[in-house]
Amino acid sequence: MPKPRATPPAEGTPPAEGARPLLLNPVLERQGAYPLLRLDGRRKQLEEGGRETFDFGTGDPREPTDEAIRRALINGVPENSRYPTTAGKGELRGAFAGWMGRRHGVALDPEAEVLPATGSKEAIFHAPLAFLHHSHERRGVAYGTPGYPVYERGTLFAGGEASPVELRRQDRFLLPVEAVDPATTRIVWLNHPHNPTGATATYEYLEGVAAFCREHDILLFSDECYNDLYSGGPPPSILEVTRERTLAFCSLSKRSGMTGYRSAMVAGDPELISALGKLRPSIGVATQSFVQDAATAAWGDDGHVEQRRRIFGEKRELFKRFFDRAGLEYLPTDASFYLWVTVPEAFAGDDEAYAMRLLDEGIVVAPGRSFGTGGEGYVRVALVPGLEECRRAIERWEGLPA
Repeated sequence: MPKPRATPPAEGTPPAEGARPLLLNPVLERQGAYPLLRLDGRRKQLEEGGRETFDFGTGDPREPTDEAIRRALINGVPENSRYPTTAGKGELRGAFAGWMGRRHGVALDPEAEVLPATGSKEAIFHAPLAFLHHSHERRGVAYGTPGYPVYERGTLFAGGEASPVELRRQDRFLLPVEAVDPATTRIVWLNHPHNPTGATATYEYLEGVAAFCREHDILLFSDECYNDLYSGGPPPSILEVTRERTLAFCSLSKRSGMTGYRSAMVAGDPELISALGKLRPSIGVATQSFVQDAATAAWGDDGHVEQRRRIFGEKRELFKRFFDRAGLEYLPTDASFYLWVTVPEAFAGDDEAYAMRLLDEGIVVAPGRSFGTGGEGYVRVALVPGLEECRRAIERWEGLPA
């Protein structure tokens, strides 16, 4: 007669007396919930109650992916599935190198200086694993805060020492390289156009950072996943300045509306690319062949990106006009699809309180402190909803105190 199955403990039940506690990686214990999930419960409550909400909190664009890209994905699904290679298809590497040449005037060797990734988040998280070790004298990784949380998390899981550098308005929210300690730093992360502020770097600024890193033998990693979304002058790439000990991380998520495809590219110093190529088979993050086909189509076409720039530009100008009318201060920017808005005096700089008040009106924004130190007193508006939704959201927002 079979033994009866044991009834599993109810969720949240404490361990039985005498049971050994489950030991976790301490980094898991300290990282907490992913910042942009914190307001989700209240939003769901409103929607369940029949309230229309406008989600400007998460950077996941609603505009449809171009038909040619979708068709390339469908046509690329093979009859017999095979493991993809870490290096990816030559056609994809060539298409990306072609885009880098058209967009930035940089001639890349697609065989030695380009590597595909399953989204820039994955690549950014895993990159430190190839270059950091607990035995190294220099294990520091410098990155800007407020900023993308993955720079810190990838550092800590790789056994590095996180060295956040506070970004200030007077520095245009660009990382002040003079604040980086060369004695302890192994990697410097740049991000421009910047998430969450939308700030952009000049060629001269990138030259200065590159010179500093070269002088002190520091690896320079540049997250450029918003680099193709702009209305004014095109933001430069770090690869226009240097490839020496340097990597650029480029994504199709925002450029081509392919967040769900998980496709990005890493490019730069062939020695660093080779190191990543040795690491990645151990992780199992090779990009699926049919996604590579879609990515090849995306990097090879600029027309759909021009259309997306126009759409985001219209939404950006719509909100800028509203903020000007309402007396709301914001960081002037023509790049990315974020607007960085100062919390009104009526809320005494409390970005969480302001975000909750907006949420009462069905408007979801991200409190600045969600992105780390230096974000307090701001909210991030991601220009994700459609143009008509943006207009309806502004109608609700206009009645709030500035």
